[in-house]
Amino acid sequence: MKKKTNIEVGWLYAYVHFITEIVCFYVLGRKLGDSAFLWLFPFIYDELAFAPQSIIGYISDKFPKINMGVIGTFLLAAGVLFCNVDVLPGDFTALVILCIGNACMHIGGAEVALRCSGGRLSHGAIFVGGGSFGVIAGKLLSKTPIPFYAVILLAFTMIPFVLLAETYRKKADAESVCPCAGFDYHSKNISPVLVIILTVFVVMVRGYMGYGIPTSWNKTVIQNVIFYVTMGIGKMAGGIVGDKIGVKKTAMISVIGALPFLIFGDKIMMVSIIGVMIFSMTMSITLALLVSVLNNSPGLAFGLTTIGLFLGTVPIFFFKFTTVQANCVLITVLSAVCVAVFQIIIRKEENKHGQLQNTCQ
Repeated sequence: MKKKTNIEVGWLYAYVHFITEIVCFYVLGRKLGDSAFLWLFPFIYDELAFAPQSIIGYISDKFPKINMGVIGTFLLAAGVLFCNVDVLPGDFTALVILCIGNACMHIGGAEVALRCSGGRLSHGAIFVGGGSFGVIAGKLLSKTPIPFYAVILLAFTMIPFVLLAETYRKKADAESVCPCAGFDYHSKNISPVLVIILTVFVVMVRGYMGYGIPTSWNKTVIQNVIFYVTMGIGKMAGGIVGDKIGVKKTAMISVIGALPFLIFGDKIMMVSIIGVMIFSMTMSITLALLVSVLNNSPGLAFGLTTIGLFLGTVPIFFFKFTTVQANCVLITVLSAVCVAVFQIIIRKEENKHGQLQNTCQ
């Protein structure tokens, strides 16, 4: 019998993630108007927003009474305020506060979505997918004359969503010693440590390809909106499809199925966005695999995915292939490696939802 879960938490934190990215990219968009920050500012943002999430996730796992969502909301609001008033020494100090707030919000959402999912992928996928819509919305908002205090007020609209989601989390924790025990997707034939390393590698590939995909068609605001919306839909779809047809099939479809569209879509938007959407489905697969190994530490597991994303984006700041042909060769090679990795680390037969393990790993 399937364990009843609350898909509402995915949507609650999808909104929270949406607003979080609006706030952050509103600030980034405003600061990028200064050429001195054109390269360094977003690099530092990626490092400080992504890398600390494993530490924050570990703290959240050990001290579940700490509400990272509430803490993150106040830090985001403070970050926006300090970026617009001369209280702290420099914009980078304010950026640190903003980034830590972003990291806390992500961990808060991951903890709630994963603990309430009963081993399903869709909850976490819906939560994460909401962020892609917020990224483009924040970029667009930064080009408008909207004052910073309006964005601060927008940030505080997250509080009711965070508090409501927390009631679901408390209920899930009360019903099970290990709410994430339903995640049982990795192969038991290889070392759990190796599963983690290989999964993080796939996340790194996804992080790189998110920037490295050839998209010369993407030249207008509308096209950029379509790109991010497609990415968000793909992330959400990965979890939903994974729950319907299984993790391994979804993994193969998301990598192999996306490849021809990514390669031949450089100048054709409709072809390219199909590839972007399909490849984005890998997000839920990698998250599920890490939680499968670390099902007593979902916050840490989620934090490892963000470390992978950061490491995958680092090369983009220093080096880019200048030709479409070179990018296509690299994408093909990386996709082939990802297929091989998924074949190795995903178990052949997945447990039915609701057949939970008795102990946490």
